[in-house]
Amino acid sequence: MTATRQPRRRTWPGAALSGVLAAATTLAVAQLVAVLVAPRAAPLVAVGGAFIDATPPALKDFAIETFGTNDKLVLLIGMGVVIAVAAAVAGVLARRRFWLGGAVVVVLAAVGATAGATRANAGTFAVAPSLVGGLVGLVALRLLLSQLPGGRAERRVAAADELRPLAGPDGRRVRGADDENAATDGATTAQPVGTGSTRRTFLATALLTAAFAAAAGAGAQLLSQATQSVEAARRALRLPTPARRAPALPAGVESGVEGAEPFVTPNDGFYRIDTALDIPQVDASTWSVRVHGMVEEEIEISYQDLLDADLVESWVTLTCVSNVVGGDLAGNAKWLGLPVRELLARARPTGGADMVLSTSIDGFTASTPLEALTDDRDALLAIGMNDEPLPAVHGYPVRMVVPGLYGFVSATKWVVDLEVTRYSDARAYWTDRGWSEKGPIKTASRIEVPGSFARLPAGQVAVGGTAWAQQRGITAVEVKVDGGDWQPATLADEANVDTWRQWSFVWDATPGTHQLTVRATDGTGEVQTADRVDTVPDGSTGHHSVSVTVE
Repeated sequence: MTATRQPRRRTWPGAALSGVLAAATTLAVAQLVAVLVAPRAAPLVAVGGAFIDATPPALKDFAIETFGTNDKLVLLIGMGVVIAVAAAVAGVLARRRFWLGGAVVVVLAAVGATAGATRANAGTFAVAPSLVGGLVGLVALRLLLSQLPGGRAERRVAAADELRPLAGPDGRRVRGADDENAATDGATTAQPVGTGSTRRTFLATALLTAAFAAAAGAGAQLLSQATQSVEAARRALRLPTPARRAPALPAGVESGVEGAEPFVTPNDGFYRIDTALDIPQVDASTWSVRVHGMVEEEIEISYQDLLDADLVESWVTLTCVSNVVGGDLAGNAKWLGLPVRELLARARPTGGADMVLSTSIDGFTASTPLEALTDDRDALLAIGMNDEPLPAVHGYPVRMVVPGLYGFVSATKWVVDLEVTRYSDARAYWTDRGWSEKGPIKTASRIEVPGSFARLPAGQVAVGGTAWAQQRGITAVEVKVDGGDWQPATLADEANVDTWRQWSFVWDATPGTHQLTVRATDGTGEVQTADRVDTVPDGSTGHHSVSVTVE
């Protein structure tokens, strides 16, 4: 009798799918556990935060320049792709030797646990989400692989079939060397290994695993919404009447050029650049900020103390140091808050102090010159933005706003600590990554209308944009067409020296391809430089240009 060899089946696609489903289960369960015991220790958030912290300045700048405010979304998508590939490899390895694939899962869980435990304000149970998720993922991977054709479940069936005798047409057992003839003469045999029933079992198990992962993920989301009252408290908050209101905006503060950015940036359109992958949810009722270090008296104030204080309103334009020439990482808003100088006056900084190191609840730090927080500018501990409580994404309950400085040295969100110190004694988050200690905003201007590569009709064309030089103001803007002379633009009215200023220019456009260039002059008389400098280490410079075609 010649034995018939069963054809070799390709099982690696099923093994790879098993790995991906096990990874999805791991992340979903970890997220659910994180909501219950340590929200900031969810693996994706913890590992993503650690990655952001370790990102070299050049790569960080590339990400912001390329993806803008979508940089964190791109990071999460990239992490998802990497995890999916690693999970698929783990599944294939585990199909051959389970301990190999299991080792990949254990390593990934350990990475997540370590990242969670080393985040700022990590709690006692910060390692729990990754470890519990990893354990459940291992169980899911083992279960799925056992249901694959040729897996443990099928091998048990095959072993039982080998012990089951063949039966002839009359139901009696067929023995010995005539087994093959008996089978061909009408005997019935057990189903061959790898039947459709085993494949259907694997598919059913895979669907159940996917459903479990989806349910765990949805449960985590619902539980997170149910347990987080921060947004509800923010919406219910009524801001106090300021002791000093911001002056009314001049009637001519807008340039009137259609398509130009509005003078007031809406909260939901305000740029967001920070290191928080997950938005901190800070309870205002328990929030406080501590002022300490080189001071005669340490002080600590609560959110209620801020609400009861003499608050002021101020129009201030914020700008990110990563803003490229002509970029959109700038925004203008009306802020409500307590001048930081009043808080520092109570603490009384001692001689030799020249810097305040502000710290966010997520561990981010910024180094702000003490002088900028004690002079007459409206450097604020802000609680309001455009007549409403700070949105969580912009720092609720309290953030810093300092006119004239790039955000990386001043605009700490979710601020909880102010240490009066010296530049020689302390370094901030971005200073450790190659950026400058101090970040005064440089004079900048941009063309917003028309856009680059626009096609325009011949004749009079409205050109418009914005210029800024916080703490100095803008006194002139000029436009150049191709290689011609600089021509004066019309300035809109100025709100104050800490806000941007809109401008307009009427161009008599002739057919052809043209380049429009803009430059500004600040309140000191200094003309914006044409020298092109990258954003690292203290902000970009250069003239912004757009190319257009006139038909």
